[in-house]
Amino acid sequence: MDCVRFEEMLEEFLPEVARIYNYYILNSTATFHAKELSLDDIRDIVFTGSTRFKSYAIKDGERICGYSILSPFKKREAYDATAEVTVYLDEAYTGKGIGSRAIKHLEKTAAENGFHVLLAVICGENDSSIKLFQKLGYEKCAHYREVGKKFGRLLDVVSYQKII
Repeated sequence: MDCVRFEEMLEEFLPEVARIYNYYILNSTATFHAKELSLDDIRDIVFTGSTRFKSYAIKDGERICGYSILSPFKKREAYDATAEVTVYLDEAYTGKGIGSRAIKHLEKTAAENGFHVLLAVICGENDSSIKLFQKLGYEKCAHYREVGKKFGRLLDVVSYQKII
């Protein structure tokens, strides 16, 4: 996957981003959305309206194989130095080191844009994401028990943070 690159998100990428995200909505607890999202919904997620909060298509050649986002943690001024990190990959591209590269790319972008803390908010049963963030130096900072319900099951949420 040496040819994987990160390209700032464009409107034309949204159908592929929706395809990737909607797969996880329907087939996993990686997201707590329960119904497929429209292109308008996806647009609202990836385009924050701020030049500091960036989103990227992850491309293998010309194919979009994932996306990554720096988004606001909370919409209050005191949190301006904190961003949430999100990465989703086409299921055919998981386990190939692309997630690590995407997070490192977001960390570099975050540092360049004046962020101090990055947060990952993860379903408590998503072991692969938890291990990935731990491997990259993120530390567990919160554990919310049974705060989500999907597929008829109560689910925990954990947060991991990294000071950059």
